[in-house]
Amino acid sequence: MLRGGIDLGGTKIQAAVVGPRGAVRGEARVPTPTTGGPADVAREMAAALSESAAQAGVAPSELLGVGVGAPGDADPDGVVSAASNLPGWSGAYPLAKELSELLGTSVRVGGDVQVATEAEFRLGAGKPYRSILGVFWGTGVGGGMILDGKPWTGRGNAGEIGHTVIERGGARCPCGRRGCMEAYAGRSAMQAEAEHRHKKGEKTDLFKIMRKRGNDRLKSGDWERALEHGDKLAAELIDRAVKALGTGVASAVNLVDVEGVILGGGMGIRFGERYMGDLRKEMGKHLFVDDRPPAVEVAALGDLGGAIGASLLAGSR
Repeated sequence: MLRGGIDLGGTKIQAAVVGPRGAVRGEARVPTPTTGGPADVAREMAAALSESAAQAGVAPSELLGVGVGAPGDADPDGVVSAASNLPGWSGAYPLAKELSELLGTSVRVGGDVQVATEAEFRLGAGKPYRSILGVFWGTGVGGGMILDGKPWTGRGNAGEIGHTVIERGGARCPCGRRGCMEAYAGRSAMQAEAEHRHKKGEKTDLFKIMRKRGNDRLKSGDWERALEHGDKLAAELIDRAVKALGTGVASAVNLVDVEGVILGGGMGIRFGERYMGDLRKEMGKHLFVDDRPPAVEVAALGDLGGAIGASLLAGSR
């Protein structure tokens, strides 16, 4: 039976209708609202899922259920809070309940990166391994873990690798703390740094490219085009991000000793292969057992991985 999946990100909402063994029957992507609040986001999520269902030839109410991978904290009832990368999401919002009413089917909510990591473990680049660390480099930096074949979420919030401190008293993170990996590698933090340095007189085409492409914030493609144009500031900030990722990922590997690291997210998928050598080199500087590093691979399911992973929640208990 068909299931729905929605990956709720800081810049995009990716929806998919998925059949047996992860086959995608319909999919749609819409921008994440930049204004309004949780109800506006929920309506866009429902619209994207409805478009995906139409492609698959079914109504949303005919689906076995819909799973959602959401940022922030999601309780067992699908109430989402602390989703700081989303507009106006300062408190708790009953996302599962609202989406269920809009779509006419049951909805379950899980952590966005954890469900994407589980999808890679079951269907993608993580299939050869029993233990993996998913690192999703996008608007922020999120993590998910599979240990000895089982998802590990701790008391509910395990995997927050983006908030591993890599420099005590370092750059201010969007979370409000200092020195987190995300403060150097998250796309939002990278944009803030680029804006700050551009205002101080450093040259960059990043914002010209952003406006030309009709974007109101820097996306992965804007960074890629800037690199293609030889933009020195863009190259410097990407290098800075890769070094931060290497440091933080190595520290996580030192703790849990996984077999594989899967690099996903918008930035990770776009730049993972290009910067894989640099990432492994930086990890090697910090790995305690540096003669036996984990495999590091780019997520195989691409941009649809989060939605496919979310669909695995549908109909489960």
